[in-house]
Amino acid sequence: MTNTTTTTAKTGDNVSVHYRGTLVEDGTEFDNSYERDPITFTVGEGALLEGFETAITGMNAGDTKTITLEEDHAYGPRDPQRTTSISRDVFPEDLSLDDGATIPLMAPNGQPVMAVVMSKTEEEVTFDVNHPLAGKTIQFDLELVTINPPDTTTLLADTVADTATGTETE
Repeated sequence: MTNTTTTTAKTGDNVSVHYRGTLVEDGTEFDNSYERDPITFTVGEGALLEGFETAITGMNAGDTKTITLEEDHAYGPRDPQRTTSISRDVFPEDLSLDDGATIPLMAPNGQPVMAVVMSKTEEEVTFDVNHPLAGKTIQFDLELVTINPPDTTTLLADTVADTATGTETE
């Protein structure tokens, strides 16, 4: 039987969180989960920004908190070397490639990247491929919606697997 009475979020708990993300410099909202379902993740897995996950630890369901993440703890500083140039003939002729336009590209690892047109010639287009929030200090208003402890069946399976491979669980 799974215990769902955990009151304080800790590493390994599955949590649902609503958030509103804004830029500190001007208050521009860049994301808001209140317009959809809350984000659900396992605390400590590293799927989200470290500062975001760390802020959830110790919160109780229903708690709210505001956190500020400097660029080094958010999406990192802007790197002027993070550019790429692509042959103009790869793109459809009717695609607007105006300076500042955001175009979805595919990284070599197959991950989508939102790139910003920096310049273009008749032969090629040069893109800035930094994360759009790189170099920015960001703020999140957080609301911890639910806390569910790790599923004991999953924990048992992990323990058995770790025993079989000779590794230890935390």
